[in-house]
Amino acid sequence: MTEIPALIAAFTTLFIIIDPPGLVPIFIALTQGMTPAQRRAIAVRATIVSAVLMIVFLFLGEAVLGFIGISMPAFRIAGGILLFLTALEMLFQKRQARRQDNAEEGVADHEDDPSVFPLALPLIVGPGAITTIILLAGQAEGAADFIAITAVMFTVLLTVFLAFLSGTGIERALGKTGINIVTRLLGMLLAALAIQFILDGVSQSFGIG
Repeated sequence: MTEIPALIAAFTTLFIIIDPPGLVPIFIALTQGMTPAQRRAIAVRATIVSAVLMIVFLFLGEAVLGFIGISMPAFRIAGGILLFLTALEMLFQKRQARRQDNAEEGVADHEDDPSVFPLALPLIVGPGAITTIILLAGQAEGAADFIAITAVMFTVLLTVFLAFLSGTGIERALGKTGINIVTRLLGMLLAALAIQFILDGVSQSFGIG
């Protein structure tokens, strides 16, 4: 795993699965109405949480899920259901309405922080990323390999963080009307992604396909 071609392959696989550019519109939609400072804080938290989760799955892998009796199909189904609920909020603008109410009352919006869910889990560290990390760990033969895999993971997360930082500029370019349109469109796409997670989990559970 320390060879350059193997590292490039690992980076490419993880990058494609996580898809940092594809997460930017979702990040914008989930943080609509927030200040640049709040967005940076959420980007930092989401990246740190994702890094911790990746390290845990790198070294413990399936043992973590197995220890608490959770299979990968069950993880997919649960993640899909939670993502679907988030998609409904985006479609009906409930998330933005809560932020506006909190702003009017002068209350910090602590209860609507998307950094852990759904950004870190399952959008960044989703079933596909977890599976990839577990497979990479299975190919590791020593400490040097684990260090190399960790470096690859952190490099991908750095691209995610930098992509999130571009969100404010993109939102400014789109304007309020454009963001509302994009938010609802992404809500539909996120709902479809959530249903796909559920279908994949059900298919794996019953050995279909």
